[in-house]
Amino acid sequence: MTLTTDRPTATGLDRALQLTSGLAVLAVAFQFVTAGQLFPRGGPEELHAGGAIALHLFSGLAAVTAVLSWQRAGAPVRLAVLAVVVFALTFVQAALGGRSTLWIHVPGAMLVAGGTVWLAVWAFHLSARR
Repeated sequence: MTLTTDRPTATGLDRALQLTSGLAVLAVAFQFVTAGQLFPRGGPEELHAGGAIALHLFSGLAAVTAVLSWQRAGAPVRLAVLAVVVFALTFVQAALGGRSTLWIHVPGAMLVAGGTVWLAVWAFHLSARR
């Protein structure tokens, strides 16, 4: 007797995308915590800057994984586009990260956070559908 299921299991690329996008969400959460500690009394700017590097790394790995998942495993191209846009936005955020540009940095942080969470949710949803 052979047991089969109609639902295929997640691929290694699915797992990699889940991991990298999940780590990117954690990096965004770290950014929010350290940003909140910066004001009003100053704070750990070095930690916030280090968190930005981690966010670049994890969102970049998620972007590479999403593109590979699109090319090799048939994931939606929109997923890959979202991942690449989020990765690019992290650099825009870093460039606008000074105290004099907070008027644009804070809304940009909301975009990065929303895009990062959306990417992670999509990665887990995609895997569940396979």
